[in-house]
Amino acid sequence: MPRTLYVASSNQGKLREFTAVARPLGLRIAPLPGLEQISPPPERESTFEGNAREKAIYYSRVLPGEIVLADDSGLEVEALRGAPGVHSARYADDARFLVPAPDSSAPDSQTAEALSASERNNLLLLRQLDGTPENARGARYCCVLAAARDSHILLLKQAFVSGRILAEPRGSGGFGYDPLFYLPSLGRTMAEISLETKDALSHRGKALRALLAEIA
Repeated sequence: MPRTLYVASSNQGKLREFTAVARPLGLRIAPLPGLEQISPPPERESTFEGNAREKAIYYSRVLPGEIVLADDSGLEVEALRGAPGVHSARYADDARFLVPAPDSSAPDSQTAEALSASERNNLLLLRQLDGTPENARGARYCCVLAAARDSHILLLKQAFVSGRILAEPRGSGGFGYDPLFYLPSLGRTMAEISLETKDALSHRGKALRALLAEIA
């Protein structure tokens, strides 16, 4: 039987990526059992590494003797001084980032209930960058992946992928900020490329391959 690694995430996009990378290495990926019933850690750290460490240690206590993987990842935009950063997943719901909608008749006026978390985040990002020229819209995805067992960190890997934020979304694949994250080398957004291509070049894919290769 292949060694099973447990992932502290219920995000189906992440789990698919983890599985695709782990399978060729003879490793099995499974979501942490009962994750939905476990109160999440506070994630008070100011860095991706700090939060990844905290989550991996916290969730490793649930399955003694097993290796538990946890990541913290997000988007850093140069024009926004690195924001949304560690707040990427809850960017639009964090009051510190909110700005008034320029026109109540514009798409921004859609009620929050009508939009998913990713749609709200993308909408706020576009509003924050409104008027920012193309050459000042540089950004990067960052991922820090931690592996822990019995409250001890075993491995820690970090990876990045650089790109640019578009003025409007393109593509229907991926998740999160992918429809806005443009890859100049490919001429496409993260949401327009195949899953195989994304696995090969994404920040999470790079960190995951490096970490799993050592575990394998």
